Amino acid sequence: MIEAKEALNRLIEGNKRFINEKRLGSHHSNAERRREIMEAQEPFAIILGCSDSRVPAELVFDQGLGDLFVIRVAGNIVAPSQVASVEFAAERFHTPLVVVLGHTQCGAILATLEELARPLIDQSPNLHAIVDRIRPAVENLLNPALHLSPEMQVEEAVRANIRASANHLRHGSPILEKLILTKGLQVIGAQYCLESGAVEFFEGIE
Repeated sequence: MIEAKEALNRLIEGNKRFINEKRLGSHHSNAERRREIMEAQEPFAIILGCSDSRVPAELVFDQGLGDLFVIRVAGNIVAPSQVASVEFAAERFHTPLVVVLGHTQCGAILATLEELARPLIDQSPNLHAIVDRIRPAVENLLNPALHLSPEMQVEEAVRANIRASANHLRHGSPILEKLILTKGLQVIGAQYCLESGAVEFFEGIE
């Protein structure tokens, strides 16, 4: 298996191809590739991303079948099932890199900020579970002393939530902590720009 730095470079290069509309082509997912990975998989990166339909990781990073182990949940939050999924892939497939991928104008972030400003009595308990996981990372951004516009609040909250999720994975799992210390596993945060298509890696880069 490749090291985390090479895995990151693959994602960076793939995103460049995506932006420049120079994707590698159908061999990513053709019949030959399906046969290659039928018996086993070796994903080189784990992506914990938002469920937003505009941010499909395989397209954003120009990767194909068997390349990425993708976990998607609204707001790219970290709950026990997401931690377990990351643990599973990192341990079983020796995948060296975990990327928490948030994005601009995230609806789950906006909903959390709205809930903090004006609590909704009739909100679904299930939706509340998402909001409650985002809340600790973003609630301080509503402080009037910061003088943040609504747009800046959302922008800063997206990044704060990415940092919080990445930090949770680094320090909320004995399995991942051990892999970080002994196998060189890296957990980093990144933000996808809906307008440009570019991914900015900004959290946990070594």
